Amino acid sequence: MAKAKQPRRLADNEAQAFLKSCKSSAQKARLVLDMIRGKKVESALADLTFSKKAISVEVKKLLESAIANAENNHDLNVDNLYVKDARADKSFVMKRWRARARGRVGKLLKPRCHITLVVAEKINEQSKDAA
Repeated sequence: MAKAKQPRRLADNEAQAFLKSCKSSAQKARLVLDMIRGKKVESALADLTFSKKAISVEVKKLLESAIANAENNHDLNVDNLYVKDARADKSFVMKRWRARARGRVGKLLKPRCHITLVVAEKINEQSKDAA
């Protein structure tokens, strides 16, 4: 027997995309995500395009994926989308060693993070009143 289908965790006007084990620390990723949270999708894409942060390239790809999910899987209007939620959670940290002077070692930490983007379609009050 198959498992019972899980209910959808998001509202009907929302879509999401995940990026697992991104090669950046969660703290650095949050700087970019704070910049786009709450903005319209077109404005967020423009900000990510001209950002000098290295992680902004990965976040831009993820935002485009969330937009494609909204359009193709959930039939949402791309013109009314905005970034509802943007999170960066800590993942594993690779620990490496580097040789230093006098037989000692230096510790190298290579952190990773998980990024979650949720885009939602704005519902106009006029269309809500008409319904």
